[in-house]
Amino acid sequence: KSANPQWREQFDFHYFSDRKDLLDIEVWRKDNKKHEELLGTCHVDITALPIKQTHCLELPLEKHPGSLLMLIAVAPCTGVSISDLCVCPLGDPNERQQIAQRYCIKNSFRDIKDIGFLQVKVLKAVDLMAADFSGKSDPFCVLELGNDMLQTHTVYKNLNPEWNKVFTFRVKDIHDVLEVTVFDEDGDKPPDFLGKVAIPLLSV
Repeated sequence: KSANPQWREQFDFHYFSDRKDLLDIEVWRKDNKKHEELLGTCHVDITALPIKQTHCLELPLEKHPGSLLMLIAVAPCTGVSISDLCVCPLGDPNERQQIAQRYCIKNSFRDIKDIGFLQVKVLKAVDLMAADFSGKSDPFCVLELGNDMLQTHTVYKNLNPEWNKVFTFRVKDIHDVLEVTVFDEDGDKPPDFLGKVAIPLLSV
């Protein structure tokens, strides 16, 4: 019930400098659970923004009245990584020892915001649902922790895909839940949902 909403939400996207993607933003209106209406879109060219600065942008909505006020900061990515199973970040005993020292009890209050990190090895999926007429799927896996999101590559025409990837997240809230969702890639169409699991960090 507002024409001037304030969300004050922060989202972290892991952007790699060799890509030329635009940040696409859509504003939607909900009448009820079933009806939604697009109120406008806008785009931000990330490559045009200087690094290590916070930019205050007022973005007019295309073909619709209104504008969107955003703060966008482009900064080097720390604490988040995607790697192959054979080069797992915790595979080095020296690195493991340094991390154990960093998070030991006596160092608990050295950096209050440095809660820790989560490392997830996504190995494979078994007996997925067939989403294509061919009786196969093109599955990929999305991992979300808080407002952080990383994903695997797509394994085409396979109901038992193997990804063998290692994902590392910075933990910002120990009460967060790791959500792992498997989708079927469907070309230009939105991906089809194949399944999901939720793992509270406090259960790990």
